[in-house]
Amino acid sequence: MAEAHTASDTEQAMAEAIVQHHGAAYEAFPPQPAPTADERSDPVHRAALQACSRLGFIAHDAETLARAWAAQTRRLGRFDAARWPDEPADFGLQPRPHAQPFAACPQDLGLYAVLPDAQWVGRMARAGVPTVQLRYKSDDAQAIRREVQAAVQAVHGTPALLFINDHWQEAIAARAYGVHLGQEDLDALQPAQLQAIRDAGLRLGVSTHGYAEMVRADAASPSYVAMGAVFPTTLKKMATVPQGVARLAAYARLMRGYPQVAIGGIGLPQFAEVLATGVGSIAVVRALVSAPDPEAAAAELMQAVRDQRQAQPPAR
Repeated sequence: MAEAHTASDTEQAMAEAIVQHHGAAYEAFPPQPAPTADERSDPVHRAALQACSRLGFIAHDAETLARAWAAQTRRLGRFDAARWPDEPADFGLQPRPHAQPFAACPQDLGLYAVLPDAQWVGRMARAGVPTVQLRYKSDDAQAIRREVQAAVQAVHGTPALLFINDHWQEAIAARAYGVHLGQEDLDALQPAQLQAIRDAGLRLGVSTHGYAEMVRADAASPSYVAMGAVFPTTLKKMATVPQGVARLAAYARLMRGYPQVAIGGIGLPQFAEVLATGVGSIAVVRALVSAPDPEAAAAELMQAVRDQRQAQPPAR
């Protein structure tokens, strides 16, 4: 009984140490209910699970972090509460080079405009935006096909890289540069369908909203990883709370092997602090499509990216 009590005290002490070291970074997040841990699991795992839940990580992210913390402890040969896990191997990410990677894209995708139709895609491509995404919403299969083809035509003669949101079959047919998939869309694809995108030579971008989804995205060996929502956004209903800059910086350290795109509620005033985390790209929607002069807004945002790169090269 005394031994069990001592073990429990040790786990509690480790959990308290993690919270003490990292509480300031994650103080904006309300505590979450801790998942039930297997009593046979590693004591560091159980302690980290409690601590990460208290730091506001939802159940599957707290579990992912707890496993990584236990793996880090085994690798180092000691428990270190101050060392937030960010080693890819501790999270079970694939060793590099990946066995079946998607085609590569630039490490820094720069300003990344997410746009509602082909007309907007062409307009921002001609304005010099380096990366554009067609996010066209329709239930009409023919309309989708026409819009994707029009978007591919719209970037011809410009250096813009065009990603098609969701409509991967149409993107293959139109020979787009790449496809962007949300987590649910990625999970819904059969292995043969994912392979079809890879075989066609298209790049793949994947949305993630936390640690567990980053691990799932890594299994597909995508060309880039999008991380967010960083700040509150009204454009779509999010299943997770805004991640904030502190979490984004931790995600960027973990996913440093990938080109990274930050997304969600980011406007010009936030560009410097977001880019300082090490991400190579910021995706924007309203900052362009709601601007009185979208071309002028694009020029200002692209200049902000250049200024930050000169001031502080991204950490890799």
